[in-house]
Amino acid sequence: MNFEHAHLLWFALVLIPALIAFHWWAGRVRQRLIGQFIAARLLSSLTVGLSASRQRWRAGLVVGAVVACVLALARPQIGFSWEEARSRGLDIVVAIDTSRSMLATDVAPNRLRRAQLAALDLKRLARTDRLGLVAFAGSAFLQCPLTLDDEAFRQSVESLDVNIIPQGGTALSEAIAAAKGAFKKDNDNHRVLVIFTDGEDHDGTALEAAKAAGKDGFRIFTVGVGTAGGELLRTVDVSGRSEFVKDADGNAVKSRLNETLLKDMAQGTGGFFMLLSGASTMNVLYERGLAPLPKGEQASQRVQRPHERYQWLLAIALGLLLAEMLFPERGRPVRRAAGANGTTAVITLALLSFSALPLPATQELAKKEYADGNFPAAQTEYENLLLKKPGDARLHFNAGAAAYQATNYTAAIAHLNAALTNAPVDLQQRAYYNLGNTLYRMGDANDGFVEKQKHWEQALKHFQNSVALRTNDVDAVFNARYVGFKLAELREAQRLLALARQAKVRAEDAVRRRDYEMALRIMAPAMTNSIVAKEMQDYVQRLQQIHEINQPPKP
Repeated sequence: MNFEHAHLLWFALVLIPALIAFHWWAGRVRQRLIGQFIAARLLSSLTVGLSASRQRWRAGLVVGAVVACVLALARPQIGFSWEEARSRGLDIVVAIDTSRSMLATDVAPNRLRRAQLAALDLKRLARTDRLGLVAFAGSAFLQCPLTLDDEAFRQSVESLDVNIIPQGGTALSEAIAAAKGAFKKDNDNHRVLVIFTDGEDHDGTALEAAKAAGKDGFRIFTVGVGTAGGELLRTVDVSGRSEFVKDADGNAVKSRLNETLLKDMAQGTGGFFMLLSGASTMNVLYERGLAPLPKGEQASQRVQRPHERYQWLLAIALGLLLAEMLFPERGRPVRRAAGANGTTAVITLALLSFSALPLPATQELAKKEYADGNFPAAQTEYENLLLKKPGDARLHFNAGAAAYQATNYTAAIAHLNAALTNAPVDLQQRAYYNLGNTLYRMGDANDGFVEKQKHWEQALKHFQNSVALRTNDVDAVFNARYVGFKLAELREAQRLLALARQAKVRAEDAVRRRDYEMALRIMAPAMTNSIVAKEMQDYVQRLQQIHEINQPPKP
């Protein structure tokens, strides 16, 4: 197996411990927040069924899915197939001068090395083009035939030195002739020759050879390597000593760039001359001279096409995420019968339902009193049983149910609160539900706004707790919404009552002026709310009676 982007595997090695640390930290934070909102004595009962091992399995599934996604991004590849690949490009022969004059150091590090680096830059730019290499000095030969193989061309360029051609001097015409041999006669592609040289021509036939090549369809680009001022040539002997190159008369040889000859050679074939200076010379040469030329079809190649296998890992990631979604944190609870007879008594009220737990067979008397509607007696029997089992949450619950039916709301609240202690979750949910019922009834029976609002707010909180423990309890959801609506109605009534009292002050002013009709008009908007109307009813009735007495008799 290969990975197209193998560097991403290091990211996976960092990501796995980071995700594990994150889940550990998130679990700690969750436990701390739960401890802030839930009393310690209720925590174990509220979290009954939650499995720490299941939570760890779910976290592991998420981590596995993320790792699978990262591996998919790395593009795993298994196997390959061969495909025919055809490309379009140019055929370019690069000719590099390897005469001793290329050892001059007027261009760092020396002319030959600078020409080699420029040729490699050209290959980097001409990715879809075939390049060949000609080495020349006093003679020339094809060092590398036209090829798309970057490595073969690079090795051929790197192997060049001034000793590769034994015959000294510089023969540009020989380089042009060797380049012609690199092209097939039946190839209709543009024939491009790029010459890297200092322009010295010892046989004097370079210009004529270039013009003849231009007639044969060649386009020559010359790249001058060196400076017009030139540089004295030096060589290093076998002992490592540097010495000047001297001519037959014993004078040191100085090599200069022949820019004029190189310009004439290029312009005669439709190309141009460039001086090798700076880092962008090859970019300018390729963009202005080579890239605009029409590209021909290259020979087809058989290339390996790897088989992408990232789909497998994406499928694994999706499967793990789906498993995480369907894998619950809670185990399946074990249901136990609440009593020997397995029955459940449900008491339904006008607006809110109130439930009582199943009654064991040993509580037959309490059960009979409850079924006969003798709720005070049933409450007494349950409280007598609690003397023997004071910590029995079910007895407290049933005693609270009986006290509620007997309208003994204070005792009902005390027993239901006691039922919340050390009770299973289902019993806690029903106790919260019945506490909401009890407090709502207490508030409904109270005429004072403050006490009514206090009891209803507590009732709403208990209904919300009941819904939190069992979200599919439609009765608890309905009652929570209903009490919330009644609270909003109560707050609106308080606002309207304040306005009604202000209206009453204005109505009293009208009464002092004996304008009873105006007083009734002032009070009329306040009477639209039932709670306000109840408080202002006597006052408005007296106004109506006085107004009728003071009305003049009809003719």
